[in-house]
Amino acid sequence: MKVLVIKIETSHEVEDALNVFSQDILHCLGTETRKRSDFEDANTKHDSTIVDLDEIVDLPQDMEFAAYFAADQSQVQLFNAYKNKLVELKGYGLNIGLNKIDYTYIEDSDWNRVWQKFYHVVNFSRHLAIVPEWENYQAKFSDQHLIKLDPGLAFGTGNHKTTRLAMMGLEQVLVEPKTVIDVGTGSGILAIAAAYLGANRVMATDISDQAITAAQENVALNKLTNIDIKKTSLLQDVNEKFDVIVANILAEILLELIPQLDQHLTQAGKVIFSGIDYLQLDKIAHSLDQNGFKIILTLKQDRWIGLIITRKDN
Repeated sequence: MKVLVIKIETSHEVEDALNVFSQDILHCLGTETRKRSDFEDANTKHDSTIVDLDEIVDLPQDMEFAAYFAADQSQVQLFNAYKNKLVELKGYGLNIGLNKIDYTYIEDSDWNRVWQKFYHVVNFSRHLAIVPEWENYQAKFSDQHLIKLDPGLAFGTGNHKTTRLAMMGLEQVLVEPKTVIDVGTGSGILAIAAAYLGANRVMATDISDQAITAAQENVALNKLTNIDIKKTSLLQDVNEKFDVIVANILAEILLELIPQLDQHLTQAGKVIFSGIDYLQLDKIAHSLDQNGFKIILTLKQDRWIGLIITRKDN
């Protein structure tokens, strides 16, 4: 089924008027706006949100307004209706910006199949490859492990740089069988990677029901029996210590996790952090220092940072 989309590059001053006109007068299926200011303001938030304006495709000069209609609607009539409405709004003294109107048709698709077009094998390393469950892939080495994955709605596909940095950290520290806990497991990819890299027992935690379900399904898909999955906030309800703690989450959540590390890490244990934008590194390093930890290895890809951490007295 196709959907007709009317797109207008205009000014934020007419956003409310266009919404009312589209919904109450033209009876559209829905509306959407993209404002340049939203992207610019994101960089001023006190969190890990980083927006590179140069990387955003078709960033509007001010605002792009889109209205969705059934495909059998007349695009000519709708085009003229919006053109006349913008002339009217300009007559009220409102800024209508570029006043550029266009239209297109999109497929109301099965988004699961669309997603599969863009998610392919990640031949991560000599030891690991990440393989979507619908892909047929042959390992490049006889002992290369294939992580079968259906990420669903949970974060973690192996395509993101932060996930790869965390996996590099696991390859560095798992030089002998160890116990591992994956905090904020998402799809379960890091827990599964740890098991394949030789961890003798793995726990995976997450606060999201979707993540817990996705992780359980992916662990089953890989036929692993040494991974326990627990729903909790960070390490809140975990009552044991691990040789390795790995967490690929936003910097402000890592700051909440740092005070919990000591009571959950064995004396000679190591911590792997990822998900850190380089602008957030100083405050992560400061918090680690204040809590008795030190960074022994820094991994970097583009603006993303991964860390391997131990206690100061190790």
